[in-house]
Parts: sequence; C-alpha cells; structure tokens
Amino acid sequence: MAQQISDRRDIDFVLHEQLKAGDFAEHEKYAEFNKKTIDLIVNEARNLAVKEILPTRKEGDEIGCIFENGKVITPECFKRPYELIKEGEWVATTEDPEWGGQGMLRTAAMAAAEYFNGANYAFMMYPGLTHGAGKLVESFGTDRQKKLFLKKMYTGEWTGTMLLTEPGAGSDVGALESVAVPVGDGTYKISGQKIFISSGEHDMADNIIHPVLARIEGAPAGTKGISLFLVPKYRVNEDGKIGEFNDIRCVGIEEKMGIHGNATCTMSMGEKGECIGELLGEANKGMRAMFLMMNEARLLVGMQGFACATSSYINAVNYAKERVQGRNLLQMFEKDAPAVPIINHPDVRRMLMTMKTYVEGMRSLLYYVAYCDDKVDTVDSEEEKEKYHGLIDLLIPIAKGYVTDRAFDVCNLGMQVYGGYGFIKEYPQEQLMRDCRITMIYEGTNGIQSMDLLGRKLGMKKGKLVMDLMGEVMATVNAAKADDRLKGFAESVEQALNKLGEVAMHMGKTAMSEKILNAFASSYPFMEVCGDVVMAWMLLWRASVAATALENAKKKDIAFYEGQLKSVQFFCNSILPTTLGKMNAIMNTDGAAIEIDEASFNS
Repeated sequence: MAQQISDRRDIDFVLHEQLKAGDFAEHEKYAEFNKKTIDLIVNEARNLAVKEILPTRKEGDEIGCIFENGKVITPECFKRPYELIKEGEWVATTEDPEWGGQGMLRTAAMAAAEYFNGANYAFMMYPGLTHGAGKLVESFGTDRQKKLFLKKMYTGEWTGTMLLTEPGAGSDVGALESVAVPVGDGTYKISGQKIFISSGEHDMADNIIHPVLARIEGAPAGTKGISLFLVPKYRVNEDGKIGEFNDIRCVGIEEKMGIHGNATCTMSMGEKGECIGELLGEANKGMRAMFLMMNEARLLVGMQGFACATSSYINAVNYAKERVQGRNLLQMFEKDAPAVPIINHPDVRRMLMTMKTYVEGMRSLLYYVAYCDDKVDTVDSEEEKEKYHGLIDLLIPIAKGYVTDRAFDVCNLGMQVYGGYGFIKEYPQEQLMRDCRITMIYEGTNGIQSMDLLGRKLGMKKGKLVMDLMGEVMATVNAAKADDRLKGFAESVEQALNKLGEVAMHMGKTAMSEKILNAFASSYPFMEVCGDVVMAWMLLWRASVAATALENAKKKDIAFYEGQLKSVQFFCNSILPTTLGKMNAIMNTDGAAIEIDEASFNS
C-alpha cells in the first residue's frame, strides 16, 4: 500500500470554501494569488513532496546522520530534493522577491508546508530553520548584513539555524553562560557551548549561518543581558565570498527517538579563541528579537506535528479499508459469514472518527492563523490589524501546544488501527509517531505554552484578545443556529464557550492571588479546554460551509460535505462533554500537586 501525505480535497475546502483565500487577490499586494494561482502552487508542492521528498522519509530515518571527525554526513537521498527546494524557491515562499522569496500569500504557503512536512519533516527542518534564521537577519540586520547574508539564506545557498539552548540553560534561557567579548572593531569573540541544535552541522550547503544568544562581558544577569549575534561557520568577506573557518564546530550529535534524518548537534564556539560574531540588532535585546520570531517558529512546530498526524490518519483509513479481519458484528454468529475489512468494526470506526475530527480541526486552525497574518497585511484600519495580531498571539500556544498534543494522540491511534503491524518498522505508523513526539517538547515545551497562555496571553490588553476570539466564535455559532441541521451543535459550542469564559475569569483571578501556584498547576488543562473549544469552533464553521454547499453539491462531493456534519456531531456529542467535565475540575484549582511534600513523590 502506497504511503499517503495529505488530503487534497480537504486542503482545497479549507483554502477556498472556508477561508476563501483567493479573495486576497483583490488586494494589490497579493493580486497575483487568485484561486488558479493558489491551486498551481499546491499542485507543484504536492508533486515535489510525493515524488521527491516522501521517498526519503523511511531511508532518511534508517540511515540517519553520521558524525565523523567533526563533520556531519546527512543521508545521500536528501541531496536531490534539497536542490529542488532551492530551484523552486521554496525556502522563503512568503518573503520579498528582492531577497529570494516569492512574496506568497501565507495561507497558500501553509498548504505547501503541509505537503512538504508531511513527506519528511526531518528533511524539511534544514530549509525551515534557514528561513527562521534569515528572518532574524531581515528583521534586525544592518543593510550590510542583509547584503552579505540574506539572499544566500533565503535562496538556500547557505543554511541557518539557531543557537539558544545550553546544558544549564534550556527553558531558562537567562541562565546561559556563552560570552561575547568586544574585539574593538565592532565584532565580538564568542565562546561557549550550545546543545540540541537542529541542523547545526551538515553537508548540504557551503556555509551555515548561526544566530547565537550570548551575554556581552559585563552585561546584566538574566534575560535582560542577552544579545543576539551572527556567527557564520565560515567567515564572510566583504565581497560576499566565503573566508576562513570561524572556530565554531560540532563536537557530537544526539542519538534520538525520532527525526533521525536531522542532525541534532552539540556546538562548541571559540575553542581556539577565534570564533568571531557580530551583533544582530541592539545589545542586550536578544530575547526581544527572539520573541518577535517565536510565533512563526511555534506555528511551524504545530505544522510538523499535524503533518505527522494527517499522514498517519490517511494511512490508517486506507489500511482499514483493505485489511480484512473478522466478521461483521451483525453476522458474528453466522459460521459462513465472510471476513470483512476492519473499517466495518465499530471500535475501528471510533478511532478513525476521532482522528478525522482532530485532523480536520487542526488543519483549519493552522491555516486560520496564517490567514490572520494575511489579514494583517490587507485590512485598512489599525484597529482591525490589531485584532488579527491579537488573534495570532492568543492562538499560537494552542496551535503549538494543543495541536502537537492531539497530533501525537492521532499518531497513537494510527498505530492502533494497524494493530501489530503498526508497531513494525515495515509500516510507516511507528516512525510517524516517533517523529511526532519531539514537537511536544522543542520550541518551548507544551507546559510552557500553557503558562504563556495563562500568564501572558489571557490578560493581554485587559482581556481584549480573549473577547475578540469569543466574538469570532459567536459569529459562527449564530450563523449555524439558523440551520436546523446544525442548531443543536451550535448550542453545544455556545455552552462550552460560555463555560470557558467563566473558567478564564476564574483562572485569571486565581493567577493574581495567593493561589498563583494552584492556577499554574492547572494551566495545562486550561490550554486543553481552550483547544477543545477552538476545535469545536473550527468544526462548526466547516460544517456550516458544508451544509450550504450540500444544497447544490455535485454527486462526487456529497459524501465529503456530509462527513463535515458528522465531524461536528461526533465532537460535540463525544468530546465536548468531557471538556465540560475538565472545566469543572479546573474551577476547583485543586492544590494537591502544590501542597504535597516533595518526599511523598518517592514513597
């Protein structure tokens, strides 16, 4: 059975029926990105993903990266698709063509990202991290730095990564020990060690440009004294040509549970005292620069997790349709009854339905965040721009934290549908599950996402972000109430939304009280119920669009549209009741986890 990546019919539904992405062509900035152009983009991305990248997923996992004498050798099968990524200008699709981008609509770029990451996201981390590093240069670099580095990064000629984590400074970035000493000519000598650096060393580009967080000698302690530096693997001469080695080397790579095709490196800087970096942005404002880039990075991680989930779901559906095992339950006592495909069995259907609803809701959410970004560029009033910025800020912890949690659940079910074969490397499900797991950890663990949601986003602008989101949900609810087929589900979503409003008020007050630790002990469940309500909103929105489309649907589309109504039915009847129970538990803000004596954990 051929491996699958994504559901083109559902991608088209989100792009053109739910979000109406082609309407952005009415704005001058995106005039060329009409529906026809968007479809061509998705076609090209799908062809590249299926024909060139997908065949590298299994081989890249089995071969992995090899560390020899300070060098990292990547799987040979990665070389051709990387060249094709460069040729197709896929590294910086949404960026300015002046610097090697395509100026693409972000909503359309999300569809391309789904295909690429679904094919092999361990491979896609090389160009993905390059774009992120390039964005730092574009946003904070001088004209000279942009001229020397940016186009070569955005075109993929050079790659990039991010040197942040240290052995003693993971989530607590302020504890980093890397030091930058001024040389006197505007540059700095950098020394220190960084760990868990994805794509930190490899053999697919002539140079690797490392944005590095370090503390200038004598700078304040904590995050206030952190600066961002540009540290290339090879120094770059003023004419743009590569110079001498810059004393930044890989001293080892990690043996990991998943993403074997991507090198996770330990990087040593300045062993010989000759690692030269230059300031990127202002001194002591490195963390501010990183926070500005955080939304994009966390949305990408959400897409990585989701891409594993959607691939696992499609594989599971196809397998369930082909795998013949056991009699139909209604014919269980008929000795001559034939065996049937396992998709006929109720529990398999329950698993597939759970996967279906989450995959559809997650796709709509991730694309919606990109859509909000496009709206920022195209709406006229500052008030509207502020609203869409706020929606992005509020949804990012959910798009990263909640989505990757549910994506892993989907991959787990995808393995279960296969039964024993799901646990065997011959089939794709176990790799998808292994690869998915890291997305819950890196770019800020999901626990940190929940703390961000509660501690920063909930009260931001006196709660305006939350009120704006609730307004968007209620607009969908009110529209759905007008359709008898959806009225009951709309009322369920409204009930959950109102309850969530109560919970949010309670959590906000508790986080500002003497019970602050109790509040943050419940931040993760709070993120989960927020995510559930957002999923319910997305599924209701999808069902509203589908219900209208059914009135004049072509025969080939009827099952798809009817499936959208079943998705919201399943979620509202089978999942939202559990969400309401979780909300009741959160309202207790129970203190057991805080009050227990540490010694009791070892009893």
